[in-house]
Amino acid sequence: MNNVQLPKRHYLNADYNVWSWLLSTDHKRIGILYMISLTLFFFVGGAAAVLFRLELMTPGGDLVLSETYNKLFTLHGVIMVWFFLIPSVPTVLGNFFLPMMIGARDLAFPRLNLASWYLFVGGGLFTVWAMLTGGVDTGWTFYTPYSSTYANTRVMLTAIGVFVSGFSTILTGMNFIVTIHTMRAPGMTWFRLPLFVWAHYANSLIMVLATPVLAVTLLLIGMERVLGVGVFDPNLGGDPLLFQHLFWFYSHPAVYLMILPGMGVVSEVITCFARKGIFGYTFIAFSSLAIAVLGFLVWGHHMFVSGQSVLASLTFSFLSMLIAVPSAVKVFNWTATLHKGSISLDTPMLYALGFIGLFTMGGLTGLFLATLAVDQHVHDTYFVVAHFHYIMVGGMVMGYLAGIHFWWPKMTGRLYPEWWGRFSAVLIFFGFNLTFFPQYLLGYLGMPRRYHVYPDEFQVLNVMSTAGASILGVGYLIPLVYLIWSLRYGKIAGPNPWQATGLEWQTPSPPPTFNFDETPSVTERPYQYSPWTPQTAPPPEPELAAAETTSP
Repeated sequence: MNNVQLPKRHYLNADYNVWSWLLSTDHKRIGILYMISLTLFFFVGGAAAVLFRLELMTPGGDLVLSETYNKLFTLHGVIMVWFFLIPSVPTVLGNFFLPMMIGARDLAFPRLNLASWYLFVGGGLFTVWAMLTGGVDTGWTFYTPYSSTYANTRVMLTAIGVFVSGFSTILTGMNFIVTIHTMRAPGMTWFRLPLFVWAHYANSLIMVLATPVLAVTLLLIGMERVLGVGVFDPNLGGDPLLFQHLFWFYSHPAVYLMILPGMGVVSEVITCFARKGIFGYTFIAFSSLAIAVLGFLVWGHHMFVSGQSVLASLTFSFLSMLIAVPSAVKVFNWTATLHKGSISLDTPMLYALGFIGLFTMGGLTGLFLATLAVDQHVHDTYFVVAHFHYIMVGGMVMGYLAGIHFWWPKMTGRLYPEWWGRFSAVLIFFGFNLTFFPQYLLGYLGMPRRYHVYPDEFQVLNVMSTAGASILGVGYLIPLVYLIWSLRYGKIAGPNPWQATGLEWQTPSPPPTFNFDETPSVTERPYQYSPWTPQTAPPPEPELAAAETTSP
């Protein structure tokens, strides 16, 4: 490896046999295991997307049968939502860096952390096996009574896989909460926590409180399907709208399970590459908690056309508008941080800027869907598909890639080729917009989602969307290639190539097995970039601070 010796006590070079990894309780190794697993699941879900985008190039439905098309978009949705988008940043970057950011040697429950990975992988593999050997055609939402009574596909086996992986989410959230409460380094007060940690704290509250609702809902589907207990099927005395209430009570907070950790990544990247302290630290921190709380109060905006009362619809419309406020606080504060900053357009910064642009676009169109009159027109059309992907893929995946590129030198001790990184960031941004912006137009014109046969006048926009998906796919493959290449041929990174201020950057790259030789003592708030001051450094002398303040 370039004839350079890696540091001793290094978490990667302790030994390379497989069992040492599969039985490791080191939070950094578990983060790497999650990253490998998530990447495999991502490309399984992406392959399904490629097939149904090819189908949609022509109006006639001439590539796959309607049943196969239904199974393809269900496979794509189930894998991407539960086995990539929700766990991506928390399980990879959160696992790897959250203990280091607060000065801890590991998570509070290392063995439970390893068990969480096994539950995740076991549930994911079981789900993929069920969907590839029989498939599910209900959509990723499993709407009843179709999923509980009428569907003849492998609904129960898929639900079992998702059910098992849900325990991984709950255990990870509990582990993070306990770690943040009990294992902070001396001096690491709540308002010295990095915003990445605040985002994960809020996210973990959602994990612990919302995921059991999904588990109970899937269990009720099983009881109705297997035992004939009337819960959702009206023929058995059940109510199908009850399923929608339960499912969206979980699934709208789950949207913030996907986006809050990405927001934490962007807060770290923006301030580092603007060389400027974050604007409005306290507002950004509390806005994460506000999103977590308000996320439980807006599920009814998914049901404006389901027959709920006008009063309920108006209430959910107002609350959906209200939850945009803390999200807007973050965007405005990131923008203010950029103002008059010394901005470097390195790869992580390009991904972070892409996150801000795409998330803002998705958030604004979310206000359209929260408006009763507009939602009546575009409900269940491609407008909703575009909005969802601007938030989840344009936001979450861009945030995940920003974090991977930002912390890759710390994780591996190697630098990736910067030119390729910038090229892939621009290519992904362009390919994403070409893929999903035409879908806003398709939805506004009335094309319903989940149909593979459509009128001829929609073909041009669908061809544009498929062409964009091709570019987007290439954009996602390029980082996979050069990041793997960098493991052997990349330049040595050094402990802090970005000159960042957090505790994780004050360790060797890659970090030692137990992160710190001595528990650090935190003396500074985060993000002291002007002048540059790491969190463990003592405060500057008053005379020196005054001189730096008055110097040109």
